[in-house]
Amino acid sequence: MNDHMVPDSEHRGLIARLPPLPRDLAQLARFDRPIGWWLLFWPCVFGVWLAGAGWQLSLLGWLLLGAIAMRGAGCVYNDIVDAKLDASVARTAARPVASGRVSKRLAWGWLITLCLIGLVVLLQLLLLAQLVALASLVLVAAYPFMKRITWWPQAWLGLVFNWGLLVGWTQLRFDNWDALACLYAGCICWVIGYDTIYALQDREDDALVGIKSSALRMGEAVKGGVTAFYLGAVVLWGLGLWLYRPDWIALLTLVPVAGHLLWQVATLNPADPDNPLARFRSNRWAGALMALACFIVGNAGA
Repeated sequence: MNDHMVPDSEHRGLIARLPPLPRDLAQLARFDRPIGWWLLFWPCVFGVWLAGAGWQLSLLGWLLLGAIAMRGAGCVYNDIVDAKLDASVARTAARPVASGRVSKRLAWGWLITLCLIGLVVLLQLLLLAQLVALASLVLVAAYPFMKRITWWPQAWLGLVFNWGLLVGWTQLRFDNWDALACLYAGCICWVIGYDTIYALQDREDDALVGIKSSALRMGEAVKGGVTAFYLGAVVLWGLGLWLYRPDWIALLTLVPVAGHLLWQVATLNPADPDNPLARFRSNRWAGALMALACFIVGNAGA
């Protein structure tokens, strides 16, 4: 049964116990790898908590459900588009569509089901936030093709994965766009950094089949490149928080997340097959630390 589990599955034991079809559908939506929806969800939290309206737990609950459903839908769509490429890469050859265990017709049905869950979440939002959320669909649809045409598909992923920042913000307020633009740009740098780390797992296979990535583009300078993007993220986050609340305490809230990103690059070992995946997954904690900074800055004195 475990032969049908992809190598980087995070919950092998739990997912492997499911019957074959539910197991394949769970893997297709990456339910066995929650790091993806955490990374999609955290920017939503940034926008909601920085808006200064308190915890907003009900709103965050809906956004979490939306992140899980739409991350799953995006992964299903990506696997449909990339079925042939995935079959050529060792780490992804066991994916349900690439391996032939799930037909493309069934995959499209699963995609529609996940999108309907996303629609339920969308209807909980204000009209303006709904329009902002829908605007991301063009970026999502184009993402699987970016690795074929640019060395920097991670930058496009940054545009997609941080859209929740704009959705969470516009659900609660519609101002301070200079600060929000800096935060969004910082989040894009963060995504380029962590997804470059993730792409280190596939450099050899990607080069063989012609897939482009920032990890391949940076070559031997990948550790310095990731450091530069993480530095850019912290600087842009700091500028955004300063524009929103010009107070040195606002900048101090970034010390924990900056320290965590520094730890990632200091301990990154591209030659160790397990090291990049562990560093990539640790970004769930980077997101949590940045969310805490946004809550403190957004709700200070409220």
